[in-house]
Amino acid sequence: MTERIQHPFGPLFNGNSRVLILGSFPSVKSREQQFFYGHPQNRFWKVIATLYRQAPPVTIEEKRNLILSNGLALWDAIASCVITGSSDASIKEVRANDLSVILGRAPIRCICCNGKTSWQQYEKLIRPQTNREALCLPSTSPANAQWTLEKLIDAWSVILEEQEELSL
Repeated sequence: MTERIQHPFGPLFNGNSRVLILGSFPSVKSREQQFFYGHPQNRFWKVIATLYRQAPPVTIEEKRNLILSNGLALWDAIASCVITGSSDASIKEVRANDLSVILGRAPIRCICCNGKTSWQQYEKLIRPQTNREALCLPSTSPANAQWTLEKLIDAWSVILEEQEELSL
């Protein structure tokens, strides 16, 4: 079913968040759970947990702690859109999220997009306001089957490199 949907939950960040990870728009499962990356086949939590040498989180509280304790922030590029199910390919009539909510309150030094849809929406609708570059990382979605978990972890390790550079 195709319908206009408003993003159902806010960003996750705190005063120590230095790297912002932007998805495109929450999947059906994420909308049901009211939290990021809720589809059990999405590899986001495994990738982040591996990068920070922690056990993959199970509960929303564990996921929240993993993000915030490692200087990360999460949100999505899209505030509302017309979408069929969880399909990024079906997204139309996009309205972007206002990142000033995060950028004005957290010392974000790096913005990373989880997949091409997020990056394209960022470049088109958000970058003109922020005037900040964003890295395009391969999507952790199960639809991105050409990327193995190992390849994703390797590609996403740029987050650790960015954090190390920020610490210097």
